[in-house]
Amino acid sequence: MADGNGIPETPAEDIRLDKLSPRPGSKRPRKRVGRGIGSGTGKTSGRGQKGLGSRAGGGVRPGYQGGQTPIQMQQGKLRGSNRKMSMPMGPFRTHSVPVNVGRLDIFDAGSTVDLEALMAKGLVKNNANRDWPVKLLAQGEIDRALTVRVHAASAAAVTKIEAAGGTVEIIGEAGTTE
Repeated sequence: MADGNGIPETPAEDIRLDKLSPRPGSKRPRKRVGRGIGSGTGKTSGRGQKGLGSRAGGGVRPGYQGGQTPIQMQQGKLRGSNRKMSMPMGPFRTHSVPVNVGRLDIFDAGSTVDLEALMAKGLVKNNANRDWPVKLLAQGEIDRALTVRVHAASAAAVTKIEAAGGTVEIIGEAGTTE
């Protein structure tokens, strides 16, 4: 009986430790280069004539694009921790989710705007796993009195909310309430 490759199966009684060998057709002899013109890989041993690929130890480095500006050089350079005024990197970077005052007009007057309400209305997205603090910013206008509970708020945002008759309550760290 033969499998999908056309190689015959070995009967179970013929399998012994002293008779183990690779299956017929599974091993090919290694290519012997530089052994005369009759071998097909004589003289230049399949490496062509001259050039970088014909030399021992030659060849282009990984990612080389033939003199074209490499892709890592084409990318924009971001500010990093290589300058005095750079943004903080790694564990010292701070994150917050910004919410502008002008976006709060979807809430009814007199309602309480907290983290759950902001997530329910879609103003804060994908924050369940990150648990970043929410900061209220002053862009836009508000014309209704709201009680806003966030982790942080800019002074201008607090002024706008209080001018509309509402209040801003600052809660503790992300996930906790003072």
